Amino acid sequence: MKFRRLQRRTLALIAVIAPLVALFVYVALRSGPLASVPVTVTTTELRALAPALSGIGTVQARYKYKIGPIHAGRVERLDVHVGDAVKAGQVLGEMAPVDLDERIGAQQAAIKSAEAALRQAEARQTFAQTQANRYERLLAERITSEENTAIKRQELAVANAALWAAREDASRMRAELAALRAQRSNLRLVAPVAGLVTARHADPGTTVVAGQAVVEVIDPASLWVDARFDQISAAGLAAGLPTRIVLRSRRGQDQPGRVLWIEPQADAVTEETLAKIVFDTPLSPLPPVGELAEVTVQLPELPATPTIPNAAIRAVDGKRGVWKLTDGKLAFMPVVFGRSDLDGHVQVEKGLAAGDQLVVYSEKALTARSRTHVVDRLPGVSP
Repeated sequence: MKFRRLQRRTLALIAVIAPLVALFVYVALRSGPLASVPVTVTTTELRALAPALSGIGTVQARYKYKIGPIHAGRVERLDVHVGDAVKAGQVLGEMAPVDLDERIGAQQAAIKSAEAALRQAEARQTFAQTQANRYERLLAERITSEENTAIKRQELAVANAALWAAREDASRMRAELAALRAQRSNLRLVAPVAGLVTARHADPGTTVVAGQAVVEVIDPASLWVDARFDQISAAGLAAGLPTRIVLRSRRGQDQPGRVLWIEPQADAVTEETLAKIVFDTPLSPLPPVGELAEVTVQLPELPATPTIPNAAIRAVDGKRGVWKLTDGKLAFMPVVFGRSDLDGHVQVEKGLAAGDQLVVYSEKALTARSRTHVVDRLPGVSP
C-alpha cells in the first residue's frame, strides 16, 4: 500500500518536471546559446563594376596674387574692399610718397642746369673747333707759328672733354630722374589681372615692410578643388579622369570636373593622396575660397567578375573573408578582394565563385559552430 503511494508521487513528480524540461529545451533552442542565429543571405554574381573614388577637399584659387610695396612705407589710401571685382591694371591703392615728389622736382631742376651747362660746353667746343681749323690753315700758309697752333689744338681737346663730361652728367641725371619716377610709380598698388579681392591686410595709415601683402587678388577662372583620397583605395587615380564635385553650400548640385594632376608627394601623416580637381565650367556665383567639397572620380569600367556586397565582408583571426553557406552548413572562407564601387559592390579575385551563397547580415557574431536560419530581413537593418 505504501509502495503504491510512493509510485503515484513519483509519477506525479515526473508529470510536472517533464513539461518544465521540455520548455527549458525549447527556450534554449529558440533563444538561448544553442538557438539558431537569424541571417540574411545573398549569392555571388557576375557583375561589371564601374569603380569610383570618393574624396574630400577645399575650394582653392590656383592663381593668387599678393600685392604690396617693394619698399617699406606707409599706406596712404586703399580704394578696394574684400569682394570687389577689379580689372587688370586697376590702381587698388597707393603708398605715401614721403619726399619722392620733392626729390623728383629737385632732379628736374638739376637736369635743366645740366642741360644749360651742356649747351655752354657745346658752344665752347664749337668755338675751339673753329679756332683750331683756322690756325691749321694759317700754319699751312706760314702765317702763324707751330706753338700757337698747338695751343689751339689743346684748347679743342679740352673743349671736347668738357663736352663729353657735360653730356654724361646730363645723361646720369636723366637716368636718376627715371629711377625716381619708377620708384614713384611703384608706390601704386596695381592689380596684375582681372580678379576678385579676397583679403585686405592693411588699412590707410598702416606702415608695412617691403614685400608685405596689402591686398590679395585671385583669378576667379582659376578655382579648383584641392582634394584628398585615401591611399588604400586610390589605385587607378590619374590625370584626365572625369569627376563630380558637390560643394557643401550646393547640396544636390553636381558640378562636372576633371582631375588636372596628381601631387607627386603624398601626405605621410594622414596617408592620403593629393590631387587637383578643376571645374569644367566657370561657377556663378563663385563659392568662397576654403569651402568644403566632395569629389567623386569615375574610373573606367572593369570586366565582369564575381562580386559581393561589402556588407558581407568579415574579419576572423586577422583574415578578411565571408561566411559561406553550403547545404545549410556555415564555414568561414578567406577571400582576396579587388576593386569596389560606390554602390557597395566588391570584386572577388580568389576564394568564391559565382552562385556561392553567403551571409550578409546576422543577428549576432557567427562562429563555425553557429546554427543559422535564413530570414528575409533583420529588424533595424536596411534591406
